[in-house]
Amino acid sequence: MAKVEVKNLEGKKIEEIELNDDVFGLEMNDSLVHQAYVAQYANKRNPIAHTKDRSERAGTGKKPWKQKGTGRARAGSVRSPLWRKGGITFGPTNERNFSKKINRKMKALATKMVLSAKLKDGEVVVVDKFDFKDNKTKEASKALEGLKIDKKVLWAFSAETKSGMQASRNIKNVKNISVDSLNILDMLNNKFLLLDKDSVKNIESRYLKTEEKKEVSSKIAEDNKK
Repeated sequence: MAKVEVKNLEGKKIEEIELNDDVFGLEMNDSLVHQAYVAQYANKRNPIAHTKDRSERAGTGKKPWKQKGTGRARAGSVRSPLWRKGGITFGPTNERNFSKKINRKMKALATKMVLSAKLKDGEVVVVDKFDFKDNKTKEASKALEGLKIDKKVLWAFSAETKSGMQASRNIKNVKNISVDSLNILDMLNNKFLLLDKDSVKNIESRYLKTEEKKEVSSKIAEDNKK
């Protein structure tokens, strides 16, 4: 099974925990991950550019001049795309739909592959607990220095440590996220993934099969009793 070091906020190793290979030990499939990344990016896209076609332009519907006998070219509307202040032909509109569909199982598998790749590359940093006494920015900055994280980091908080988001939200190159909202786009757009032990258990229980979920949940219950 894959293993990862658990450190404290000072960067000192406390223990080593085993990770489930079904979540953190998969081989990378670049085409699947790319498909999931593009789908999520496209679904976030918000069309802003908009041009008016001839139906949206202001102007009378009257024919400018009669069809024949004037010596001028035929004209049927002052809102014609050929005229100044007329409608735009094939211009961008804010009604465009860029969304892409991807199956839930494919999305989950791609997420596990990215987690596995980051662990393999040493980009997953696990901390015992995000415990900031005063929830000050300098405490979070000091923790990042101790953990030797000097590049863009995705900081995933569990439900128990959500209050720690306040300490790290104003730090440059740090993106805060709830572990329940962990996604491919944010993981690939940041170099490091910073988790605590509870977040790791949450991820494993979320992406494992039903039988394995029961085993993990029972282990979590036993740990909580201790």
